Amino acid sequence: MLRMILFSSLILMSLFACKKDQYYRDSGTQDPHFKGNTLAYLDAVPFFFDSVAQVVRLSGMEDVFTSDTLTFFAPTDRSIMNLVQTLNTNLYRYGYDTIKTLADVPQVVWQKYLQRYMFRGANQLKDFPQIDFSLKSIYPGQDYLSWNNTTMNIGVVYADDNGVKYVGYRQLTLSYIPDLTYPLDNWNTAFVSSTNIITDNGVVHALDKDHYYFGFDILAFVNDMISVMQTGG
Repeated sequence: MLRMILFSSLILMSLFACKKDQYYRDSGTQDPHFKGNTLAYLDAVPFFFDSVAQVVRLSGMEDVFTSDTLTFFAPTDRSIMNLVQTLNTNLYRYGYDTIKTLADVPQVVWQKYLQRYMFRGANQLKDFPQIDFSLKSIYPGQDYLSWNNTTMNIGVVYADDNGVKYVGYRQLTLSYIPDLTYPLDNWNTAFVSSTNIITDNGVVHALDKDHYYFGFDILAFVNDMISVMQTGG
């Protein structure tokens, strides 16, 4: 338990040790074209993506992030911190060793959940359809297959302005659909904070810090970890 607390504290310190990055707030005051590949962009914004960049490398996806054409919905380090805290709580409860570093999570597990945020091609906000979460039957967004063929919904929310529907700001969303037999139910939705960060090999859409758990499904992540531990993988 002490190791779990120490590890969580170290991640918390890294999250709040630096000044908040201005571009992440989508202030529009900086050039959205980043001179470098997608992994280099994550490395260039360590306050938000230091752990995410580490997971990219631990998952064995480094070549994709540096060379392939990729649309990446980038979760923040906070989502990894929340994941690790809950993961260690459950591992301790069930009698397994808690993880001390991100490298203690097997590559196959990191890869499975990282790929839910990865899509082929370079797609900006304008390339995605409208979604209205109260009227999915009319404005459903669109389902896309992620890098590992997980079905994810991507859509653009058109906000209201002064009582006029759909004329306000637009916000991109990424949703995990837990049960495809009920394709419109129980979505886990992450909202994008900064869109259209264009890199040399694709586009990054940075998710809001309120996206709580890396991978969307914490229970599945815990179960996958325990399964790997049981088989000695």
